[in-house]
Amino acid sequence: MDGLMSFLASLSSMATSWTIVDVIWATLLGIIVGMLPGLTATLGVALMTTLTFNLEADRAILILISMYVGAIYGGSRSAILLNIPGTPANAATALDGYPLARAGKAGSAMAIATTGSFFGGMVGMLALAIVAPLLAEVALSFGSYEFFWLAVFGVLVAGQLTSLDDPIKGWIAGFLGLFVAMIGQEGIHGVPRFSYGSTDFAGGIGLLPAMVGAFGLAEILTVMRQEGYEVVRSKVDSVWAGIRQATRYKLTAIRSGLIGTFMGLVPGVGEDMGSWASYAAARQASKNKSEFGKGSIEGLLAAETGNNAAVPGALIPVLTLAIPGSAPAAVLLSAMIIHGIRPGPLIMIENPDFVYSVVAMVFLATMAMAVLGLLLTRPLITVLKVPRERLMPIIFVLCTVGSFAIASRTFDVGVMVFFGVFGFILRELKYPMAPLILGIVLGDILDKSLRRGLVLSDGNLTEFFVRPISLVLWLSALVFILATMPFVRRAVLRILGKPGQKGTDPE
Repeated sequence: MDGLMSFLASLSSMATSWTIVDVIWATLLGIIVGMLPGLTATLGVALMTTLTFNLEADRAILILISMYVGAIYGGSRSAILLNIPGTPANAATALDGYPLARAGKAGSAMAIATTGSFFGGMVGMLALAIVAPLLAEVALSFGSYEFFWLAVFGVLVAGQLTSLDDPIKGWIAGFLGLFVAMIGQEGIHGVPRFSYGSTDFAGGIGLLPAMVGAFGLAEILTVMRQEGYEVVRSKVDSVWAGIRQATRYKLTAIRSGLIGTFMGLVPGVGEDMGSWASYAAARQASKNKSEFGKGSIEGLLAAETGNNAAVPGALIPVLTLAIPGSAPAAVLLSAMIIHGIRPGPLIMIENPDFVYSVVAMVFLATMAMAVLGLLLTRPLITVLKVPRERLMPIIFVLCTVGSFAIASRTFDVGVMVFFGVFGFILRELKYPMAPLILGIVLGDILDKSLRRGLVLSDGNLTEFFVRPISLVLWLSALVFILATMPFVRRAVLRILGKPGQKGTDPE
C-alpha cells in the first residue's frame, strides 16, 4: 500500500503540461530512432544523455526513459515493413511481422505489436514497483565479496546468452570490456594504470564515448556496408482489427511479459533475449506451431511483449544494484550518476521516492508509446523512406558532437572512433557488443570490490568463496562455464540415462 501511495504521489507530481510535452516528444523521437535501421535504442539514449546534460535530474531521466521505451517499440515498424529489425530487440518481430505485412495486413501487424508492447511495458512496470524495493533490501546484505562475484557472474551470463552459438566469443568481448575499464586512475588510491604517461589515458576511457562508438559508429558502418532496403508497398489495413486479434491471446501476453521482465533482470541480457525467449515459449505452447515464421499473430505478440517488458525489468538491477540489465540501461545508469543520483543498495534509504518516480516515468512513457503508435501508424511509415545516404552522415555528426560534449575532450572523439571501428570489426567476426559494454560498466565494481574484499579479509581469498551469497554466485558462474563444454553435457546426458546421442555433439 505504501508503494502504491508513493507511485500515485510521484505520478501526480509529474502531471504538469511540461512533463506531458517532454514525454510525448521524447517517446516520439525514440520511436523514430528505433524504426530507422542503423539507429539503436542504445545510440538514442546515449546521444540524448549528452543533450540533457544541463537539465534537472528528474526531467533528464524522464526524457531518457521515454526515449528508451519508444526506441525499443519503434524497431518493430522496420521489422514489420522492411524485414530489418530497427533494433536488435526486434529481430524476432520480423519473423511473423513481415509475412503479415506482405499479406496486406501491415496495419494489423503494427497494431498487434503496439498492443503487445503496451502490455509488456505494464507487466514490467508492475514488477519494477514490486521487485525493486524487495531486491534493494536483499542487496543491503551484499558486501565487497558479493559484488565481486555479481560482476563476474554478470559478464559470464551476458556473454553466454548474447552469443549462444559460441559463448567463448561473448566472454572474450566481456573480458575485453573489463580490461578497458582498468585503464586510468584506480578508484582507491588514484594510481594511474596503463596510461603510459598520457594524461588523457590517466583520466580513463569514458563509458558514453565508448558506447556511442560501439553502438553508433559501428552500426553506421555495418548499415552502409549492407544493401539498401525497400518499404512494403501494400495497403495498410485496419489498426483496430489488429487490436481485437491481439486480445485473444491473453495467456501468451501474460507469459511473455513475465519472461521478458525476468530476462531484463539478468545483467547484460535485456530486450534481445526477452524477445527471443518469449517467442520460443509461445511457439512451444502454441497449438498452431506451423504458423510461426509465416505470419503468426501469437508469435508477433509474444516477441513484442517480451522485449518491451524487459525495459522496466532491466531498470530493476540498475536501481537496486547499480548493475545494468541491458546496454541502454547501462547508459541510463551513467546518466543517473552524472545527474547526482546514486543507484545501488542504499537507494531505498537515501532516495526511496526516486524508485517510484522511475515507475511513474515508465508508466507515462508506455502510455505515450501506445497512443502515438496507434494514432501515427500511417504517418510514421514515411519516415522509413528517408535515404540512408542522407541520414547516416547526420548520425555520425551527432555521435561526434555527443562524444565531445560530455567532457569537452577531443580525446573522447578519438575513443568514439576507435570503438566504432573496433566494434565494426568485432561484429564482422560475430562477437556481441553488449558484453563488451557491460564489462566496461562492471569493471570498476569488480576492481574495487576485489581489492576492498582483500583488505577486509587481510588477503584471505577464502572469504570470497565461503559466504552464503558469494557461494551461490561463484557456483552459478562455474555451472555456466561447465554447461558450455560439450564433454560435460555428454557426461550429464549419460548420467541421466540418455546415451542415444552417440557421435553427436549436443550443441
